Amino acid sequence: MNYKLLIYNIRYGTGRGWKFHAPFPFSGFLRHTRINIEKIADFISKISPDIVGLIEVDGGSYRHYGENQAEFIAQKLGYRFNYNSKYRDGSRTGFIPFMSRQGNAVITKQNMTDSKIHFFDKGVKRLVIELEMEDVVVFLLHLALSYRTRQWQLNSLFKLIKQVNKPVIVAGDFNMFLGERELELFLAATGLMNMNTKKEFTYPSKNPKKQLDFILHSPQIQVKDFKVCAEAVFSDHLPVFCEFEVDHK
Repeated sequence: MNYKLLIYNIRYGTGRGWKFHAPFPFSGFLRHTRINIEKIADFISKISPDIVGLIEVDGGSYRHYGENQAEFIAQKLGYRFNYNSKYRDGSRTGFIPFMSRQGNAVITKQNMTDSKIHFFDKGVKRLVIELEMEDVVVFLLHLALSYRTRQWQLNSLFKLIKQVNKPVIVAGDFNMFLGERELELFLAATGLMNMNTKKEFTYPSKNPKKQLDFILHSPQIQVKDFKVCAEAVFSDHLPVFCEFEVDHK
């Protein structure tokens, strides 16, 4: 089966650029996001992916007038959505205003066989969304800012992947500030491959200098197209798009 997948860290719809820090640093996090989210939804509509992995989604704070951004986009496009907070129930982070409404989401127009929520044991951002389709399983994640914590999380992710008996896609914001070399052991252990063979950068969106956003895949998955969408400058990250099919041989 053929799939189109889009991965996008949308920064809670708060935008990018120097205006984000005016009149004081990070003040952009306090602004309303409806207009920018509508632009993001229009961009996704033009791409028309089967599956969209959204990182840094506002689950319903006043920034989006109490409405879940993933639900808003899904309804606008006629997709299904699966949202969850990035923070495990009972965590102190989840009680902080704004942060309690911060999460990740998957929206899709394909039928889902199953979906699961996992949490890493370490890190502030611990959420992993597992989405099972007919012949592929997609893991969506946002790894920690700390190098050491990222390595702990990759070890936990390896264990999750080994429990799956279908080809796998692992995608999201990996925060690999040291580059793809951070993934060498993980790729060797899992057998996964990086779709971004040209090492295109995804961050920051205005003048990309780092590859933070990744799509990894099992050998049974045949990549038909891959690109970093440089035209979509609605966040501090650029979205990553791919088209693939599963080889059943």
